[in-house]
Amino acid sequence: MIVPLTVSDFLDRAVIAYGDRIGIIDEPDQPAPSLGSLTYRQIGQLTQRYAAALDSLGIAPGERVAIVSHNAARLLLALYGVSGSGRVLVPINFRLHPAEIAYIVEHSGASVLLIDPELAPALADVPFKHRAILGPESDALLGCSQDPPKPWQRDEQATATINYTSGTTARPKGVQLTHRSLWLNATIFGLHSSVTDRDVYLHTLPTFHCNGWGMPFVLAAMGVKQVVLRKISGPEILRRVEAHGVTLMCAAPAVINAVLDAAQHSGKPAPGRGRVRIVVAGAPPPTRTIERVETELGWEFLQIYGLTETSPVLTVNRGRAEWDALSPSERAQKLSRAGAPALGVSLKIDDQGEVLAQSNVVLEGYWQQPQATADALSDGWFHTGDGGTIDEEGYLTISDRKKDVIISGGENISSIEVEDALFSHPAVAEVAVIGVPDNKWGETVKALVVLAPGKHASERELIDHCRARLAHYKCPTSVELRSELARTATGKLQKFKLRAPYWEGRTRQVN
Repeated sequence: MIVPLTVSDFLDRAVIAYGDRIGIIDEPDQPAPSLGSLTYRQIGQLTQRYAAALDSLGIAPGERVAIVSHNAARLLLALYGVSGSGRVLVPINFRLHPAEIAYIVEHSGASVLLIDPELAPALADVPFKHRAILGPESDALLGCSQDPPKPWQRDEQATATINYTSGTTARPKGVQLTHRSLWLNATIFGLHSSVTDRDVYLHTLPTFHCNGWGMPFVLAAMGVKQVVLRKISGPEILRRVEAHGVTLMCAAPAVINAVLDAAQHSGKPAPGRGRVRIVVAGAPPPTRTIERVETELGWEFLQIYGLTETSPVLTVNRGRAEWDALSPSERAQKLSRAGAPALGVSLKIDDQGEVLAQSNVVLEGYWQQPQATADALSDGWFHTGDGGTIDEEGYLTISDRKKDVIISGGENISSIEVEDALFSHPAVAEVAVIGVPDNKWGETVKALVVLAPGKHASERELIDHCRARLAHYKCPTSVELRSELARTATGKLQKFKLRAPYWEGRTRQVN
């Protein structure tokens, strides 16, 4: 008999194999009362009550449940309870503007909205059918659900999550990932990163990110202790590594820089030296950063490359035995590549230099966007929109983004979305938004603006105009006023020419 692969398998195994082991540690830095330490048996019981609570609200399997929250133990419970009972999870970036969140809730057709208590006032006007604050309200909802949840017909091809991601359009697209894709991604990642029941994982990635929300499944299956970190702080990361014996974490390059700065200022040896594996995703960090992680912190550096559309892991780069004899700088050069294909992944570079992928972890499609789905999944390959090369060792290096996407601090930012916000200012005649190098964030948003004849606007005014309409991390950190912008003979913006001066002397136009 063939058993369908669903994400509920992971927690089911944890309850059986690791029932009495601590599964989640909720430190008292949450706006809601801390849940303390929960065993995997308790986690299993609470997630069953989440499923029963959704039953009581009339939310059937296949309906969407949206969550907008900082990292928290209650968020992890909701993730297990929603996706593990056949509902479709819609994790939303808590840094988005309320209007952007409202769009995602409406576009996804979410029936329920679970909200972080700190974010609740700003989201009071977001439309919803059912709403609960993660804390007293969600706890009360669970308390009302004493009946066991209704069984659901497990289907590995059913959509498990819709993750909204910024791309080349002004509106984010909803990436549909199936139970099968997420099951395979979690298993493949666990294999490549050597996850075992001896690990302690620190949640530093925001759980709305695909990799952030996919991690809890493999962690549960292997009985890993999960330590929740609500907000990023270099000193706090180092404290929790030492206090809890952390051995594994994932981070964007900006988070790594915060940890390196905190370790440098502490004047003490980095905790967990020789024991911590740090997985980096979101953007390739500078080679010097990789070298510092391994020499100053003494941590093992792993890099992965992927997209929300690929669940996300496509490649993995982990230090090989034959690299042990290399100097730190030579080893860092090897590790700066995106990596070799992960198990079950095929890659190729097309004639235009774009990275194409085939794998069981590729998206089912974009929610309610058939043309975008057809464009991304053509000729039997997923088109990543990233430019790259594959070397003689079979390792991929990402050289540029063909899509107009800026990655700042691990966050995808649609340049078109920012341009649309700037075009709504009455003084703006032309605009091009590009990513420029930044030592802290990898790259940051810069707007090149041509003002309409007779109109005036300052850099500060234009930035504030964006901040009133978009999440602040999406907004330009600088605006440069120009008399004209580089275009082709047909009038198309030549963004590669506009970017080039800022990236001069660098081997790739991503950071």
